[in-house]
Amino acid sequence: MARRRRGLPVDGVLLLDKPQGMSSNHALQRARRLFQAQKAGHTGTLDPMATGLLPVLFGEATKFSQHLLDADKVYRTRVELGASTDTGDAEGEVVARSTVPALEESDLTAMMAGFVGEQQQTPPMYSALKLNGRKLYELAREGKSVERASRAIKVYDTRLLSASLDSASPNFDIEVRVSKGTYVRTLAEDMARALGCDGHISQLRRLKTGPFDASGMVSLEMLEALPDQAAREAQLAPIDSLLKHLPAHQLSVKGARALTYGQPARQELDTTMARDVGDGPVRLYHDEAFIGLGVVEPEGDIVPRRLLSSFVAGSVQH
Repeated sequence: MARRRRGLPVDGVLLLDKPQGMSSNHALQRARRLFQAQKAGHTGTLDPMATGLLPVLFGEATKFSQHLLDADKVYRTRVELGASTDTGDAEGEVVARSTVPALEESDLTAMMAGFVGEQQQTPPMYSALKLNGRKLYELAREGKSVERASRAIKVYDTRLLSASLDSASPNFDIEVRVSKGTYVRTLAEDMARALGCDGHISQLRRLKTGPFDASGMVSLEMLEALPDQAAREAQLAPIDSLLKHLPAHQLSVKGARALTYGQPARQELDTTMARDVGDGPVRLYHDEAFIGLGVVEPEGDIVPRRLLSSFVAGSVQH
């Protein structure tokens, strides 16, 4: 007999405002318990020191998590000049100090402009990347350092928000839009180095990931204060909100019925439309309800890629 999954079949996307001092996994488990959800996962780890947008996916939404993992992100951070730490942030131990040169805001903006574009970045030891099944931060806590391959990242935009350069602890606040896999801690260290000194971050907040921004965020405290399950579920964005960047197609009854049997939906599009859509995934709908993703073949057939279980298990009427 199949083991019954505990919890409620909750589906959707929660835009959680992760609090400072809490790991992403701890925040995920708190949210999961509040929703009594059978299944949950998050997309893109935030360091415990960091706050801000942590999309939590419930139920069938977890099938489409890769689309957020691959998404561009926007962060706001404070860069402290004059000292570097072993973690790259204020929670680490200071490992080097240096004199901060005399700087003007124009020096900062000129330096930041030099970081816009594609570049190679070496991930920090204090990261969740794995080597031989062990997370790098576990090795770092044991005082170990290993070779890490650099990887391509892209900084799309940098913006100076404020600067305090004449104080005993000079710092500046910036907003950056970056590609997946970018470590803002490492970017800040590199920026400080470009200014001629050491540096680390003391604040980090994620403001946007993919199609989601800070305007839709809710905190754990807000969720706890809601009166019941229905009120909490009303805070969830629909599953297809993850995929708004993809083209959409309303299936015919015949095509939808074929997909329930795992078969292609034949001749759903004419060849011209198929060519316009291309070979990437397309959002599929039946009777206005999102049912999953498919791939359009050159002749206009749609092959199922990832469908909602509720659709596959059901039957198409008409």
